[in-house]
Amino acid sequence: MKAVYFDSAATTKMRDEVIDVMTNVMRNEYGNASSTHSFGRSSKVLIEQARKTIAKKLHVSAGEIVFTSGGTEADNLVLQCAIRDLGVKHIITSKIEHHAVLHTVQQLERTCDITVSYVKLDAHGQVDYENLETLLQSHGKTLVSLMHVNNEIGNILDVKRVGNLCQAHNALFHSDAVQSVGHYELNLQDVHIDFLAVSAHKFHGPKGVGFAYIRKNSGLRSLIFGGEQERGIRAGTEAVHNIVGLEKAFTMAYANLNEDREYVLDLKRHFISELRQAFPKVTFNGLSGDLEKSTYTLINVCLPIPPEKALILLFQMDLKGIACSKGSACQSGSNKGSHVLNEVLCEDDLKKPSLRFSFSIFNTKAEIDYVISVLKDFITA
Repeated sequence: MKAVYFDSAATTKMRDEVIDVMTNVMRNEYGNASSTHSFGRSSKVLIEQARKTIAKKLHVSAGEIVFTSGGTEADNLVLQCAIRDLGVKHIITSKIEHHAVLHTVQQLERTCDITVSYVKLDAHGQVDYENLETLLQSHGKTLVSLMHVNNEIGNILDVKRVGNLCQAHNALFHSDAVQSVGHYELNLQDVHIDFLAVSAHKFHGPKGVGFAYIRKNSGLRSLIFGGEQERGIRAGTEAVHNIVGLEKAFTMAYANLNEDREYVLDLKRHFISELRQAFPKVTFNGLSGDLEKSTYTLINVCLPIPPEKALILLFQMDLKGIACSKGSACQSGSNKGSHVLNEVLCEDDLKKPSLRFSFSIFNTKAEIDYVISVLKDFITA
């Protein structure tokens, strides 16, 4: 049986070079970075070098990068502490955000004296920027939380436009950039974003590490209490090997960005073409079928399959060695279906099976052709 991995939006395969540097650190750089002896100082140097590497690429200062356990912690750090520390009384978000944002915002609405507004979306899941501007005109101190690239349908937010709107209305702007950093250039001197959440395992780095970008002098304080690590903003002994792995994956992602993007975009173009040829009635959810308006890393496909077959489609794909996703990986155990697709699809299309295929440099056109053949055999059987 073949083994075909098309679920890189859930997590990516680690690069060999990343594994190598992490292994070296685990073997040789085992000092606690808070210790003052030479072992500790050596670990501290590695952490600070990683911080500088990331900061330079994003055009920010090193002190604005805070290492976390991943995107979920970074989102929670910003959202919870913005209310506690910055006097935020109003959060504007959308109903198709990642649950790391949505569930946090819902919990804050239940437990804190805040107002939550959901910006309108068009039929493809794109933010209504005029409605966003209207929402920004009321409710006092406001934080806007909108993701850069949607993890299910691939829509790309115009972060510069949103940043300008927030700046004009004296609002704070937080963006979950888990699906974009490592895949798109982001100059935070050019784009006004106050807070960013990033996770290493989305760009061929290790799981369990990421970072938050927190604009200097924001006033944000620690969510986790304990030691004074990460300049007092994130307590806990640093996982040096993970941070170095993040740095290596980050560096390699941007060193090869143009070449890798063209390769993966060509895979997406081929996949779309083959799907349309094999299944003329296929549709693409959100803007994922648009090569210009969606990320090059994924497609979300609504397949013309009878309801009785739809129930076992994902199981059948797994039997054939194909890894893909019904919505996001975080929802794979849920019976509620994708909250994103529930917002953007009509009732008839919601009855049809939708699959997300997400790609990386480790995929090939031959693997795409295999997926198409499996789908053909299943649907026509």
